[in-house]
Amino acid sequence: MSAGASSGRAMAALEARLGHAFRNRALLARALTHRSGGAGHNERLEFLGDAALGFEIGSQLFDAYPDAAERDLSLMRASLVRNDALAAIAAEIELGAALRLGSGEKRAGARRSASILANALEAVLGAVVRDGGVDALRPVVKRLFGARLAALGGHAPQDAKTKLQELVQARSIPLPDYLVERVEGADHARRFVVRCRVAQLDVDAAAAGNSRREAEQRAADAVLRRLL
Repeated sequence: MSAGASSGRAMAALEARLGHAFRNRALLARALTHRSGGAGHNERLEFLGDAALGFEIGSQLFDAYPDAAERDLSLMRASLVRNDALAAIAAEIELGAALRLGSGEKRAGARRSASILANALEAVLGAVVRDGGVDALRPVVKRLFGARLAALGGHAPQDAKTKLQELVQARSIPLPDYLVERVEGADHARRFVVRCRVAQLDVDAAAAGNSRREAEQRAADAVLRRLL
């Protein structure tokens, strides 16, 4: 089978999992092209998809949980659109199999990179918007995120940073400090190492993540486990 035929089959399979058949498949091809894979890469579509997904998830949460407060809606949305959640959904729909990568990234196993998968999913959603508008995006988001949205039950997940903040506030001591100690890896596979410190309790811990936010959450969780 030729490379072109293989790519076409992978895109068709992805369309079926998304529940959206592209009228302009060139948009999908662009969304699946990593920066390393050519000049027509997916970063602009990623920008659009990020904005569109945030709006659509917010809209669906607003409709699903009419009694939820603004803060809870914001926390629920953040839990659904964070990088690791997007990467998990991308893996579920086997988006990595359709990615177009440069030879270096193929050797580096970038098809399994959480950051690349998350960014590519946003780009694909951006392509859906360009192909069919917001009306086309809505059923795709429901298909991909519906079970996770329903599982929230209208209750905001309390992340580690929030739990740690509430713990130190209850003890009337200063809030934790978060310091980025270093950034590791190539552009397509960045790893942030962050240290969380509660100075007055003389407790600190470092953790790594694919984004600064993820590393901060993991470091906060490590500090919590030492305090509780």
